[in-house]
Amino acid sequence: MLRKIDRNIWVGEREFKFFGLEVGTRMTVIRLDNGELIIISPIDVDEITIQQINELGNVTTIIAPNCYHHLFITNFKSIYPNAEIWVAPGLDLKRPDITSDRILNECGKIGNLNEVEYLLFAGFQTIGIGNSGVLNEIVFWHRESQTLILTDTAFHFDADFSWQTRLIAKVLGGDRQLEPTLLEKLACRDKTQVKHSIQKVLCWDFHRVIMAHGSIIERDGKRQLQAGYEKFLSTKNLQIAR
Repeated sequence: MLRKIDRNIWVGEREFKFFGLEVGTRMTVIRLDNGELIIISPIDVDEITIQQINELGNVTTIIAPNCYHHLFITNFKSIYPNAEIWVAPGLDLKRPDITSDRILNECGKIGNLNEVEYLLFAGFQTIGIGNSGVLNEIVFWHRESQTLILTDTAFHFDADFSWQTRLIAKVLGGDRQLEPTLLEKLACRDKTQVKHSIQKVLCWDFHRVIMAHGSIIERDGKRQLQAGYEKFLSTKNLQIAR
């Protein structure tokens, strides 16, 4: 079922295991001023969730925000055949079977009132062959609710998760802290690009952070994300780009 986070923004959550550990997964639903709905990182949905979505508005955009969160794109398209599919760059090469209407490069805005802004978080290349190993995550900012929406560029596991998951998070990162993990450190191919990306993100006005895996940060999210990336980049007082 959907859970309302703030005005015009909801999340849907499902159990999800990664290497046998329960890390959960989450999609975000944003309603624009004109009633159109944007679905970011779709998950497997049941009839109740579909009914809830339909009551909120008209699904016009389904987004695969990086090259790994694409598993339920085709299923969502079958439910909402008139919606456009927007994907992160590189997913068109990894999944040529997915017909996309737009590839999200660099940065942009959505909605007549610039209600949502997005940018490409560059610098990470995960384990893989060629373009299949590029994370190429698109991150989003919902202006109205001052919410940042991430997918795999930061994690936050708290007491809501099992001790096994928390134990691994202590080793890899993300245990009671909003931060990238050791996996991102191994995937980092261009620290300068990562630094420029996080600086751009920190220019947005947000206090809440929604991520695909972990518990939502409701307050003080910008400071926590900045601290997490300062640690990740071994940088003190990360300067915000202007």
